[in-house]
Amino acid sequence: MTKLLIYILFFLGVALINSCDKEIQTEINPPTENLYFPPIGSTEWLTTSVSSLGWNETELNNLYPYLEGKNTKAFIILKRGKIVTEKYFGTFNQDSLWYWASAGKTMTGLLVGIAQREGLLNINNKTSQYIGTGWTSMPLTKENLITVKNQLTMTSGLDDGITDKDCTLPSCLQYKADAGTRWAYHNAAYTLLDKVIENASGMTYNNYFQQKIRDQIGMNGLWIKTPNSNNVLYSNARSMARFGLLLLNKGKWDNTEILNDNLYFESQTTTSQNLNLSYGFLTWLNGKSSSMAPTLQTIFPSPIIPNAPADLYAALGKNDQKIYIVPSQKLVIIRIGNAAGTPQFAVSGFDNELWGKLKTVINY
Repeated sequence: MTKLLIYILFFLGVALINSCDKEIQTEINPPTENLYFPPIGSTEWLTTSVSSLGWNETELNNLYPYLEGKNTKAFIILKRGKIVTEKYFGTFNQDSLWYWASAGKTMTGLLVGIAQREGLLNINNKTSQYIGTGWTSMPLTKENLITVKNQLTMTSGLDDGITDKDCTLPSCLQYKADAGTRWAYHNAAYTLLDKVIENASGMTYNNYFQQKIRDQIGMNGLWIKTPNSNNVLYSNARSMARFGLLLLNKGKWDNTEILNDNLYFESQTTTSQNLNLSYGFLTWLNGKSSSMAPTLQTIFPSPIIPNAPADLYAALGKNDQKIYIVPSQKLVIIRIGNAAGTPQFAVSGFDNELWGKLKTVINY
């Protein structure tokens, strides 16, 4: 009840803020011309000045103590691929590694698209085609309703109310509803996409990630299996920024096609089902008329981040790991660290609070 009240107050609050703010006009999915891509195998990364962008430098400087007070370890803003600001706090530095938490879901979503483009799988096929039957404790007729696309969209129908939501044992994967009829933020169903990719490709998940994305865009990073079988990606902040830049350019790194499937990328970054309008393929979407939050079945009449541009989409992880992409502004913004407030999965009140401050910096 307490958690429900917190979410309700948060979404009601941001809905009120949104109604009072002047409507922000944004161009949806504009071309991403004139982007800069930092070289692979180098620490070189071109910068652009705040003054050249016409941003408010005073407000940007005021942002840093706020971020530090919110347990931030690293914060990066890219404009057209160039670094506007890159700040580290405490002992954290450019080489420090940190966990992505559920922000890594968006990486998995892109890897599934690559595997489909390579003809290794089809997201409309049932999951059991790739990992075998009996992967749940559901009746076979119900299990066979679950497709890879249901895993991507959080509509597997598996019960997210069990004690260990990360458990991928069949005994933990229990029937709640028919696939496609209920949206629920469920880690276990998502985690098994790793196995789908491994079995479809014949490669380990780390090797597939390294060959298809990591080494192609010059990032570092490694997926580490936790004791509860959840795969978590670790990297430095600049690697997160490189991935954000890849997303900004719709799956293409400079002249190299990483995904090479515009239809899939569009599906990943637009509403994927009619249950939670603010969710694509393992990616959070802003600017929608309603949204849902992890752990709740409540539909809130508000976008996830009213203070942010409507075309923003994001990879969001527990304890406020953030990769924000704003195509209309050619922006990528990275925030990693400990929880900025009460620990939450993915979306939190910090998102809207931070973007309220970013509005005064960027003047969009």
